[in-house]
Amino acid sequence: MAQKVLIVDDAAFMRMMIKDILEKNGYNVVGEAENGSIAVEKYKELTPDLVTMDITMPEKDGIQALKEIKEIDPNATIIMCSAMGQQAMVIDAIQAGAKDFIVKPFQADRVMEAVSKALA
Repeated sequence: MAQKVLIVDDAAFMRMMIKDILEKNGYNVVGEAENGSIAVEKYKELTPDLVTMDITMPEKDGIQALKEIKEIDPNATIIMCSAMGQQAMVIDAIQAGAKDFIVKPFQADRVMEAVSKALA
């Protein structure tokens, strides 16, 4: 069975791009969320194998959502997505338990490398 992925990004276009990359590579995108609050709820509901989490979002940012998901499920596999120049936030995310990070704009091979490494 294909591994389930939850995509979290406030930009619909970015969600669509990453969903396209993942589905072309055999992953099952089971849900999408546009902010960290929805992400935490969807995580509880869908129990995905992997979450791709944007860092900068309205309502609740990706780092806060990451920490909350890790409290619910210490084994959660989360990859952070960030634009260039957010290195300090990426370090925070890795320290909070993120498995890896991918930089926007997404490059399919880098996304797949991070995903396969995180799920290995």
